[in-house]
Amino acid sequence: MADKVKEVAIDEASRIKALSSDAARSGAYLYPLRGIFYFAIHRSLWKPLLSKLIPTLSVGLGITVSMFIFTYVPQMAVMAFTSGPLAPISAALLVLSESSTLITILSKTFLIEDALIDTFDGALVSKGTTNLVSEGRQMKAGSDPIAKLGKLMKKPFDKFTPSAIIRYLMYLPLNFIPVFGTVMFVVLQGKSVGPAGHARYFQLKQWNKSQREKHVEQYRGAYTSFGVAVVLLELVPVASIFFAFTNTVGAALWAADMEKGNVTSEGTAPHLREKVKEAE
Repeated sequence: MADKVKEVAIDEASRIKALSSDAARSGAYLYPLRGIFYFAIHRSLWKPLLSKLIPTLSVGLGITVSMFIFTYVPQMAVMAFTSGPLAPISAALLVLSESSTLITILSKTFLIEDALIDTFDGALVSKGTTNLVSEGRQMKAGSDPIAKLGKLMKKPFDKFTPSAIIRYLMYLPLNFIPVFGTVMFVVLQGKSVGPAGHARYFQLKQWNKSQREKHVEQYRGAYTSFGVAVVLLELVPVASIFFAFTNTVGAALWAADMEKGNVTSEGTAPHLREKVKEAE
């Protein structure tokens, strides 16, 4: 039995090592950063965010303050037994993560779903892939990428599902393990968040479940590294709303590169690091 456990542990460690290597080599974690720069200098993409700014900021601020008032001290007391002197920092990160998750659930479910779809489609249009976007919505004439977006024919983004909540709660105890546990929590979250960033792209491509799974598995390392960057950016409550939009832009830029065939075998565009430095 002990030998079997050891064998499984070794196999899992090797798998994680290979995945980490692929993730680092892919450079897909740079797309969320590229999304920030692209969003900042393309003011037309601001419209969906600005239309939802006040209600989402109010929700984010209210949740974050409430979580620190009611949950920080109890969680710090528990983490004192596992994290020692790092308990205040670990507890703060845990509360931030919990707050961010609540903000994401409420905002994406009730406030910004359509705005994120518009942002993704608008970014695709601005990158010259209007034909792809036309597969999922009506298009209008004009030069403004957001103004060109017509009526949606399909909505790809699912509401925050029970399985996602259960998965989050399963991973949450990892945060009680100092440093390593928090890192594992972010990586495991990123593994599922990464492919979700291309839900709209998969729909526009009209891929079935088998095609989506094959694509994600082919670029598993890239999607994981992208997801980790997304999780880290959206870990900051209130600001996570802003990053939700810039991450959506980053996902669209990646999709545009894929659509144009400008990707490496690892799933990212050649010279991506140089493109980030140039800030488009």
